[in-house]
Amino acid sequence: MRRRTSLAWLLAGSLMAGLATPVLVQAASNRLLTKPVEQVQPDEVRFMQQRLSDWPQLQKYRAANAALPAPRAGQSRVVFFGDSITEGWGNEGSRTFFPGKGYLNRGISGQTTAQMLVRFSQDVLALRPDVVVILAGTNDIAGNTGPATQAMIEDNLQAMLDLAKAHGIAVVLASVLPVSEYPWMPGIAPAPKVRALNAALKRQADARGLVYLDYHTPMANRAGGLDAQLATDGVHPTAKGYALMAPLAEAAITHALKDGGGLKPIVEVEGGNCWRNRPRGWCLPIA
Repeated sequence: MRRRTSLAWLLAGSLMAGLATPVLVQAASNRLLTKPVEQVQPDEVRFMQQRLSDWPQLQKYRAANAALPAPRAGQSRVVFFGDSITEGWGNEGSRTFFPGKGYLNRGISGQTTAQMLVRFSQDVLALRPDVVVILAGTNDIAGNTGPATQAMIEDNLQAMLDLAKAHGIAVVLASVLPVSEYPWMPGIAPAPKVRALNAALKRQADARGLVYLDYHTPMANRAGGLDAQLATDGVHPTAKGYALMAPLAEAAITHALKDGGGLKPIVEVEGGNCWRNRPRGWCLPIA
């Protein structure tokens, strides 16, 4: 029973949950990735085969994306893009995930920014949202897909921001949630790494004129983690945790829709490339 429980956490680690600062994230890595070959169990091999057959998990939302109807008249399309913290918020149309708003949930449990960058085109750009809310990075710190430096995380996020800008999509860049211990990767002291990454995200948002969504400050306890009432496992929000996050996200989305989230109004642009499908007519800034 002990080995099966340990294996469950090990596999869950692969499934859960100024961008150039050369701050190193501790070289955490999923133990399954460094386990001696002769010790790998058949169920672990099957898991890795499934993972490698679709590393970015493009199949998860492919059918839903294809069947997605056009937004209702007067309704802005917003995509929440992230990992298990986003996925666990609930499906669009559910009573737990912004009921009546038509927001889309494109979170996938366990994903790192490298995986999210690969699926950004399918699960964000192709949906032509007005706003994308990006919440990512905690699984990189946990080492879910291998060791990652902060610079690697930032590079992946920077690429997503560049793609969103090129397609006229306003961005809300969210902070990583507080965490003082990963149940599936104990002992790596993530709290200071999360704070360092969030500081870099805030600098980048300010430099680009993006909306920065700070979940960390109102949620963190003295240890830099989450109290049990906000996340029973210290990572994934409870209903009370999401209730605290929801109005912060709503305010950030409203701000992005109002101010363009790094885009400029048509009246301020002379020539250049305008994205007239944006509400109120937002255009790409001219360099």
